[in-house]
Amino acid sequence: MDILMLGSGGREHALIKKLKESPKAGKIYCAPGNGGISKDAECVNISVMDKENIIAFAKEKNIDLVFVAPDDPLAAGVVDALNDAGIRAFGPVAKAAEIESSKVFSKNLMKKYNIPTAGYEVFSDPEKAIAYIEEQNKFPTVIKADGLALGKGVIIAQSLEEAKDAVKEIMEDKKFGESGNNVVIEEFLTGPEVSVLAFTDGKTLKPMISSMDHKRALDGDKGLNTGGMGTISPNPYYTDDMAEVCMKTIFMPTVEAMNKEGRPFKGCLYFGLMLTPDGPKVIEYNSRFGDPEAQVVLTLLDSDLVDIVNAVIDEKLDQVDIKWSKDNAACIVMASGGYPEAYKKGIEMDGFDENGQVDGAVVFHAGTKFENGKFYTNGGRVIGVTAKGETLEKALDNAYAAVEKISFDGAHYRKDIGRIRK
Repeated sequence: MDILMLGSGGREHALIKKLKESPKAGKIYCAPGNGGISKDAECVNISVMDKENIIAFAKEKNIDLVFVAPDDPLAAGVVDALNDAGIRAFGPVAKAAEIESSKVFSKNLMKKYNIPTAGYEVFSDPEKAIAYIEEQNKFPTVIKADGLALGKGVIIAQSLEEAKDAVKEIMEDKKFGESGNNVVIEEFLTGPEVSVLAFTDGKTLKPMISSMDHKRALDGDKGLNTGGMGTISPNPYYTDDMAEVCMKTIFMPTVEAMNKEGRPFKGCLYFGLMLTPDGPKVIEYNSRFGDPEAQVVLTLLDSDLVDIVNAVIDEKLDQVDIKWSKDNAACIVMASGGYPEAYKKGIEMDGFDENGQVDGAVVFHAGTKFENGKFYTNGGRVIGVTAKGETLEKALDNAYAAVEKISFDGAHYRKDIGRIRK
């Protein structure tokens, strides 16, 4: 099968590397891709939002499968457009992707179908939002932009002042654009966080191995929220018993709720969970592979990803046996100095071989470009250095040893991935 991957980050690089392992994979293209991806796929300069050119390219090259990886094109109906053009596509249609693209929709869905989540209220008026926060007078409190915001539209306010600033930033200053027209204000949950990705064809749901993301920019879970500074898998807090509870109370009820709403979900459904003293609760859904969760989870996938993708599209997921490695995996994100705020691009990187790799780990490129035989930084999160090991400690040691081999001016990474205990 000739495959077109849409996207340009570490998640897409991880998906491409895993698809390449399949004997069924033919030529792989990536639009638009990045420097590191160019070593594993042919990059084409087409925007992930450019439906017309995506379809034209897929037809011209006789593409057998388009894998829509990022959130924006899913929300914009790129899968719908591909389906209408008779092109096989992996990912949910826009109506199903709304489970991620609208926090208001997802919270109301959970309330309607009794799926456990944090208590919340929705506001379209900033003054009413602030009045509610003052009335509740409970801190920390969580303030979320309704729409997509590159994983950064959530502010955890520690005080009334911070909460007022957050509402102003989101709703009045439009820090996240139209995504901030509505806000969700919800109670702050405590407990270990767990990410569980799942394959689903709208009928069957098969969870992947669990992971733990580290969102804060600095060691000790301090600093600003980011798209993710590192991950480990499996998550040490997510036991078999907990997995059973989640399947019964969260995973299958979500698939069934989406079907009842006339929005069957086919693709990768991501559950961001909090293991609270009152049991597991949903913090958020994503309608695609998480980043950098995909990097560790796919590293531990022992089955053929092409087979799984085809089974999801053809609604035959119940016929596929998905196998996982018994190892642990760890991913350390190396970011540009200043991320998630202002940072420089175009800084030369050292330590790689000609394919942008190092011994002892796999480097998934997120924000790099390749010019004149050299790699340069080209984004906030630059690379995800991912390694396996028989134990979590071994996986972390291997990943950090590989990080030491790579250098670029201003490189920033957390030293405590996988070592934070709630």
